[in-house]
Amino acid sequence: MDHQQSKLNSKILENGIYICILCGLLYVILFNQTTIKSFIFPALQQSQTQSHNTLNLKPKTYKDDLDAALARASGENKTIIIAIVNKAYVEGYKPMLDIFLDGLWLGEDTQGLKDHLLVGAMDQTSYRRCLFHGLHCYKLKTDGVDFVSEKLYMSDEFIKMMWRRTLFLGEVLKRGYNFIFTDTDVLWLRNPFPKLIVNGSIDLQISTDKFNGDPWSEQNLINTGFYMVRSNNKTIALFDSWYAQKNNSRGLKEQDVLLNLMHQGLFHNLGLKVMFLDTVLFSGFCENSRDARLVSTVHANCCRSIVAKVADLSTVMADWRRFKSLSANESSTFFWSPHDRCINSWRP
Repeated sequence: MDHQQSKLNSKILENGIYICILCGLLYVILFNQTTIKSFIFPALQQSQTQSHNTLNLKPKTYKDDLDAALARASGENKTIIIAIVNKAYVEGYKPMLDIFLDGLWLGEDTQGLKDHLLVGAMDQTSYRRCLFHGLHCYKLKTDGVDFVSEKLYMSDEFIKMMWRRTLFLGEVLKRGYNFIFTDTDVLWLRNPFPKLIVNGSIDLQISTDKFNGDPWSEQNLINTGFYMVRSNNKTIALFDSWYAQKNNSRGLKEQDVLLNLMHQGLFHNLGLKVMFLDTVLFSGFCENSRDARLVSTVHANCCRSIVAKVADLSTVMADWRRFKSLSANESSTFFWSPHDRCINSWRP
C-alpha cells in the first residue's frame, strides 16, 4: 500500500508541474505577446519601432529648390563644389561634363568629392543629363535667353552666360555657403583642398593664367574658371559690386570686369584677403604646371572652342594615366603633351 500511495503522489506531482507549465505558456501567449515578438522577431520589432519613429519625425523644410539642392550637396562647414553646364557641354561623342567626371574618377583622393558637387544646368537637356549621372542638380532660370548651344569665347551670348553665372554664385554666398567654383573644362587630378587654405582666414583664392611668383600680388592675371570663396559680408559685397557692372562693360567678359575692379582697388576697399594660386599647383593650357607630381588641377584655358578643349583634355587624361604608371625616377622627367588643338582654335 505504501508503495502504491507513493506512486500516486508522484503522479499527482508530475501532473501538477505540467499544469503549471501550461498555465505559464498560456499567460505568455495571451497576456504578453509583445515579449514573444521581441524574442522571436527582433528585427521585425526594430523595423516597426523605426517606422513609428519615422512617422513622428518632422520633415526638413526648405525655402526653395536652390535651398534644397545646396543642403544636399553641402559638406563640412557648408562648403560645396559648383559647376555650371549647358546643352553643348553634355552632348556629343565625349561630352565635357563626362570628361570632368572622368577626372574625378581617375584623380587622387577625388572620388568622394562628387558627393559635394552641385551642377547648375542652364537648360532642360543639361539638367536631365546631370540627373542621369546621379549628381546634385539645380536648373537655373534663364528668362527666355538661349543658353543651349555652344557659346564661342567672347561672343555676346558667351558674355551673357558668364554674367548669369555670376548672379547665381552671388546668391549662393547670400545663403551662407562657401564654395569652389570650377569650370567643367578643369580636370581635378588631385584633391585640391589640401593645397587651399580652408580655415576661413582667406576670403578668395583664385586661379591665374600666368602666375608672377607672388601669391598676394594683384598683378597676377586672374582666371575665374577655378576659385574658392568664403561666404561673408565682404565677399557678398564683392559679387554685388561685380554683377552691378554688367550693363556698363560692353564687350568685356565678367573675368575682365573683376580684373579691372581689382586694379581699381575694390579688393582693398572691401578689406578682402585674396590669394592668387600658383600654376605649379593649379595649372592650365596658358601656363603648364612644371611638376606633374604636385599639380592638382589642369584648366583648358587659352582655348576657343569646346571641340578643341575636349580633344586636348582627352590628351591630358592620357598623359595622366601615363604619368601614374611611371616609376618615381621616371616621373621627374615627365612632360605634358602640347595642346595643339587649342592653339589652332584661334586661327581663322
